[in-house]
Amino acid sequence: MISSVATVGSLDLVGRLLLASLLGGLLGAERELDGQEAGFRTHLLLALGAALFGAMSIGAFDGFIADSSDTNVRVDVTRIASYVAAGIGFIGGGTILKHRGTITGITTATSLWTTAAVGLAAGLGFWLGSLTTALIALVALRALKPLSTWLANRSRSMNE
Repeated sequence: MISSVATVGSLDLVGRLLLASLLGGLLGAERELDGQEAGFRTHLLLALGAALFGAMSIGAFDGFIADSSDTNVRVDVTRIASYVAAGIGFIGGGTILKHRGTITGITTATSLWTTAAVGLAAGLGFWLGSLTTALIALVALRALKPLSTWLANRSRSMNE
């Protein structure tokens, strides 16, 4: 058997899951303050679940790693991350609604997708990427909203 490739210590794992929960909760709080259905708890749980999938992909399969002549089991740790992205696409798609010529929910769908990436990055121990992405997402959702509204109003007035 090959020696352990990746181990995540207990405290490290707890830290990764807590960071993901904190960042996901912050993103969700912004959505909830904006009156969106997918808010604080949804985003927190999404980031937490994605973080656990990330942590599992790097630390939960060590027992299956062996020389290829000893087993036919192959472990591809990238598969979990790719399926997180696909699963979130399904959830995000459910938040997008078209009604009477208008489409709503796209920002919430993208915030869910971004929150999953933040959680997955935290679970993988990619701290800087997780923190930076959450910060940029918060700026885009909260601080840039007036600019977005102004641009939309300007576009409407130009098209009239």
